[in-house]
Amino acid sequence: MRPEQHRQADADAKSAGRLKVGFVLARSFTLSAFALFVDTLRLASDEQDRSGRVLADWQVIGSTRHLITASCGVQVAPTSDFVDPSRFDYIVVVGGLLTVENPVDQQTITFLKQADVKKVPLIGVCTGSFILAAAGLMKRHESCVSWLHYKEFRERFPELSVRSDRLFNLDRQRGSCAGGSSSADMAALLVRKYISRDAERNALEVLQIEKARTPSDIQPRRPLYDDYDDARVKAAMITMEQFVDGSMSIQKLAATVGLSRRQLERIFIDKTGMSPAKAYNRVRMERAKSILAQSKAPLIEIALDVGFENASQFTRTFKRTFGQTPSQHRAAASRAH
Repeated sequence: MRPEQHRQADADAKSAGRLKVGFVLARSFTLSAFALFVDTLRLASDEQDRSGRVLADWQVIGSTRHLITASCGVQVAPTSDFVDPSRFDYIVVVGGLLTVENPVDQQTITFLKQADVKKVPLIGVCTGSFILAAAGLMKRHESCVSWLHYKEFRERFPELSVRSDRLFNLDRQRGSCAGGSSSADMAALLVRKYISRDAERNALEVLQIEKARTPSDIQPRRPLYDDYDDARVKAAMITMEQFVDGSMSIQKLAATVGLSRRQLERIFIDKTGMSPAKAYNRVRMERAKSILAQSKAPLIEIALDVGFENASQFTRTFKRTFGQTPSQHRAAASRAH
């Protein structure tokens, strides 16, 4: 047998036990979350950067072969119709913008429920957990979502367990992931578990990722209060974040940290160089800034979320804080992606 035939025989033998992943892409899905997950599989599947489907295989599955548009406008075509879900080791649902009314069709929901019946593990990436939860498929499982989407998940699914402090969560039948770069971390865990540590290392090296993070790692959000070392200032600013709609008065805020209003104001001026009221406004504006960059929610909706009565008042405050209007910031963030 010639050397190339030996290589092919080895590849055929390995392919019989390949890690097989099916991807379901929601309308306006997040491209980066999908790309990082599938590229981790691709690079782990073959040596160096040859992209052979040797140790892993992946398909984008859908009810039609119509192009699916990501939130950034890039379109992806499904590569497979819905087949027997037991052909896959995992089915990964990649979510995106929460403003999309029907992110997947009824045929997709039926397919996901069939996968559940056949004990095929389901993973929600980015806001894919919302899709699984809406289909009734996250009962008795803890969802991990981005801190940006935590409040909305709690409001939509108050009966379900959810956390926003961790990057991802994976048990035997369900997984969930905050999205972004943590998609590569979750994919790396699957590679390590089902292929090998060498395959994981190869994928991460090519992706220029020094080390995969674990389910116990914290989401890399850096709150404003991390800039200050006074425990009372930190406690007050954490409370501000919990009441980002502006409903907490400065008087009550001071009481939560055991101070009078005057004492709190004096400490804030001394430690932060601004009053508690100005710091509170900054916290609310930073939250609005994040929502603007990561969703298509109307300005009035964002304004109400952070405690403004109308969009014009919100726009004036936002521009005064950041030097640009909310619309200008959203446009700039869109171009950057």
